[in-house]
Amino acid sequence: MRSRAAERARRPRPVGVLDVGSNSIRLVVFEHDGRAPVPVFNEKVLCGLGRGVATTGRLDDGAMADAHRNLARFAGVAAAMGVGRMTAVATAAVREAGNGPAFVAEVRRRTGIRLFTLSGEEEARTSALGVLSGNPDADGVMGDLGGASLELVDIGRGRTRAQVTLPLGPLALTELSGGSLKRARGVVAAHLAEVPWLDRLAGRDLYLVGGSWRALARVHMAMADYPLKIIHAYTVEAAAARAFLGRLPGLGKAQLKRIPGVARRVDGLLWAAVPLAEVVRIGKPRRLVFSSYGLREGCLFEQLAPLVRRQDPLLAHAKELASRQARFAPKVEEILAWLKPVLPRGFPDRLVRAAVLLGDIGWQDHPDYRAEHAFWRILRLPVVAIEHRERALLALTVHVRYHGHIEADLLASVRRLLAPGDAEAALTLGLALRLGYTLAGGDSRALADVRLAIEGKNLSATFRGNRRQLAGDVIGRRLAVLSGSLGIISKIK
Repeated sequence: MRSRAAERARRPRPVGVLDVGSNSIRLVVFEHDGRAPVPVFNEKVLCGLGRGVATTGRLDDGAMADAHRNLARFAGVAAAMGVGRMTAVATAAVREAGNGPAFVAEVRRRTGIRLFTLSGEEEARTSALGVLSGNPDADGVMGDLGGASLELVDIGRGRTRAQVTLPLGPLALTELSGGSLKRARGVVAAHLAEVPWLDRLAGRDLYLVGGSWRALARVHMAMADYPLKIIHAYTVEAAAARAFLGRLPGLGKAQLKRIPGVARRVDGLLWAAVPLAEVVRIGKPRRLVFSSYGLREGCLFEQLAPLVRRQDPLLAHAKELASRQARFAPKVEEILAWLKPVLPRGFPDRLVRAAVLLGDIGWQDHPDYRAEHAFWRILRLPVVAIEHRERALLALTVHVRYHGHIEADLLASVRRLLAPGDAEAALTLGLALRLGYTLAGGDSRALADVRLAIEGKNLSATFRGNRRQLAGDVIGRRLAVLSGSLGIISKIK
């Protein structure tokens, strides 16, 4: 029997990214690298290294002391977790400060961490790669707001194009405007006027990265009573965003602090809203799309082989979950071929594949709760490259695969996320998967000898050879329920 130590030695070692920003320092440790990295440790401290840099040109002694203390802890955590590769980067504050190089050298002496200071261009490109990692189809402009700087990058077709770094982060903007929000708008407008390609944003999407802008998303979610508290791919139409940003100054601090995930960012919210409002006003985007992927994920994505980069991150994550937690290794192509006659029109192929991979995710739960647990788990999975509407579709589909129908309470919880016809499509695909699992007993090879076909107003199932013994009463009932969802009748041949 293989020992636990030997088993651990066979596993990929964790990888870490240490991000020394102008406002915060964060260590994220991922289970391993790859197309769908899963964080197993994520800790942030607010040290405010960028405070005062715009006016003094130096990192504050107190902020550096805080940073050294917390970086020592992060070095210890990484060692304890057995991190195999650590990427450590510093951004605008360290880059702009006259004593930045001395700070980097002292970090190396105290902790052994090799801190690489990114140029403005490198920071912008790496953040944009992070957005493209989490949303390969992104087309528009990425905006990454840090404590001291704002990076804007034109992205599309999986590539980065024009880019610029501006000193418009909340800490820098406060100092440049003398603490006046009214004056800050003029400062931001003047800088943005020097970006000749910003008009390319018109009618496209603005992808938002950075803790302050994510805090704004949480405020908008709370005001809209949004049913899903997941920042990644949260989308706001431009007109609604302008209205929200106009109302923001009227909200009291006490009210904002009650919103989960906002309290520590309250003092900087209005300063973060100023550059966002100006980019929306000047660039005229179609909508705002918030991204949980940015600089840190871009650091990982940049180190992947080209073949791995081209993988679909949603399907990569679903495949890994299936390999670990499903009873059976689903043969996706075999199941897709069997499903083809009954696939709901307009159901995206990649979502069908994800549903096939995740269709057995709840087997270890109590039978009475499998459907409900699978629904909530899939709705809230830490995956990317998926819109909130698609999350709801997947969750409902796998719920039906276990339950045989859609429970009204669960449908009500995601109704706002769905488009017309989505619930019906999820019902049909879920019922087809339910029939397939029952037929094959988990062995998708059996499906090759049970052919589904729609002939006029009949859904027929034809059993070949010795597979006819699979056609029992339960199969007849489940075929009839599937045909009913299609508005036709069933027939077994």
